[in-house]
Amino acid sequence: MRIVKPKRLNKGDLIGVISPASSPDESIRIEQGVRYLEKLGYKVKVGKNVGKVHGYLAGEDEERLEDLHSMFKDKNVNAIFCVRGGYGAFRLLDIIDYKLIKHNPKIFVGYSEITALQNAIFTKTGMVTFAGPMVAVDFWNEVSQYTTESFWKMITAKSKFGRVELPEDYTNGLPNLHKGMASGRIIGGNLAVFAASLGTEYFPPMKDKILMIEDINEKPYKIDRLLNQLRLAKVFKQIKGVILGRFVECYEPDPNTKTLSLGEVIEHYIGSLKIPILYTFPHGHIKELVTIPFGISVKMNATKGFVEFTESAVS
Repeated sequence: MRIVKPKRLNKGDLIGVISPASSPDESIRIEQGVRYLEKLGYKVKVGKNVGKVHGYLAGEDEERLEDLHSMFKDKNVNAIFCVRGGYGAFRLLDIIDYKLIKHNPKIFVGYSEITALQNAIFTKTGMVTFAGPMVAVDFWNEVSQYTTESFWKMITAKSKFGRVELPEDYTNGLPNLHKGMASGRIIGGNLAVFAASLGTEYFPPMKDKILMIEDINEKPYKIDRLLNQLRLAKVFKQIKGVILGRFVECYEPDPNTKTLSLGEVIEHYIGSLKIPILYTFPHGHIKELVTIPFGISVKMNATKGFVEFTESAVS
């Protein structure tokens, strides 16, 4: 597969804002996120359908698709930032014009439900996308310095990102479930969304990849189901390493309910793999997150507890 890197973002460039999944509960979040980007010196173009609501969707499928296509089609737009995740991106996968995207590669940013679009785009076009902060989730109110430093460096610098600096509370590096070193292209995202695309033409090729997964609000038995699905599909036999991001509130809140712990579930499916495995990597539904450029080469050292992006994510 030929890897396609979008051009880096420069001050004064135009950022397109779209909502391909759900809308935020408060529209002011979009407005404040846009103001934040403008204060940094960027121009912003908000998709004409952003802010619409259709049940749990940010408008009808055709409306959300129209905004996605129009931003990739607009030669003046240099990057596309998603408003939020939620649900709905999956509904667009078989009606997206992937040739349009391939011929107009641009920085594309989001996470959570946006995983569906990122994996489909990578599979169909080879374009690098970015699992990073979103307009109405992270940029609207007191985004952390750690998050912004990682993000803006990733999408504005042609040089390789290098080793990921960890937040201050990671005093001994990243913990591991299995030591060793591995290199490969990083792919993955939100576990529930990632696993849901198995068996479709939008699931990425996994041979020799580094798998990164995270999730939120999934009880241990649901994580069990998702990891078992990856096991049955032999994904774990193809990859060279695993980076576990943050699994937020993935526990059984009822003390009277019989359950395995999240740790026991992960140990059962992943702990026994004979490949390097790191966990609690700072990515996912957390305040201090590292932006991950899906599709570029990384090196992971599970013995010394670090991850390194070994090439640039933009051209």
